[in-house]
Amino acid sequence: MFKTDIHMLRWESGMKQEELAQKVGVRRETISALEKGRYNPSLKLAMDIAKVFGKNVEEIFHFIPDEDSKSKEKSSGDDFS
Repeated sequence: MFKTDIHMLRWESGMKQEELAQKVGVRRETISALEKGRYNPSLKLAMDIAKVFGKNVEEIFHFIPDEDSKSKEKSSGDDFS
């Protein structure tokens, strides 16, 4: 799952969902879904959004592993750290 800072960044810049959507070439509903964590963006969309706000993708999008992926990592025995 992804958590995003899009809503906060929009609020700080006084930008509406519709304005951001137009800047990155998607529908307003896509921006809404991103902000609510119901949609994972393509890499291109994530990069386009980051560019609008002058940020790196990692500063806006935060991956939060769900419980299923945590238990799969433990059971696979793979340790890449």
